[in-house]
Amino acid sequence: MDDIVKQALAKWPNVPHCYGWLGLDARGNWRMRDERAQHLNLPGDKLNHAALVAFIVRNYAADERGCWYFQNGPQRVYVRLEATPYIVRTDPAAGWLLHTGAALGGIDEAVLTESGALVLRGGDVVAQLDDRDFAQVLPALRMNGAPVDDEALLAWLETGAPALTLSEHGRTIAVQRMAADQLAARFGYVSAPSPAKAG
Repeated sequence: MDDIVKQALAKWPNVPHCYGWLGLDARGNWRMRDERAQHLNLPGDKLNHAALVAFIVRNYAADERGCWYFQNGPQRVYVRLEATPYIVRTDPAAGWLLHTGAALGGIDEAVLTESGALVLRGGDVVAQLDDRDFAQVLPALRMNGAPVDDEALLAWLETGAPALTLSEHGRTIAVQRMAADQLAARFGYVSAPSPAKAG
């Protein structure tokens, strides 16, 4: 977290949180969601200002509920997640690269949803693969040790058989089949944060 943010928190500790105004899409773009976008459930305008995006990335975190937010000075701006808390891409030099610019590192778990979205977990980081990178990852998906083709993959999405694996740096990771609407509960994040109810 930036020092200026820490100072603002100390000076103004009770600023109300903000909900609905910031989103992260399934391709790793931050989206500003004005009242119209929120009302019509639109993704919002893509943020392109490099310094603003870098500031958001440096101050991106999760609370104890699994709600992700950007600490904007003294105010938490909660993030609506289209997919997962992180989006991952393939990179020739870094391997798995998160939308924040950090490397994902080794994969501990892989999940494929009914729509063909690949979700990877490395340590505490859960990231959905940018769909534009699926073609680069497809050769690493295997059945019975052989690369899988599109037809076999579609059949697997229906039945979950035979076993599907992801090969990564000499390691073999079993790929699980999971409904997209179960991801948040399985991995402990909240897709659409809302204010905590007073109890």
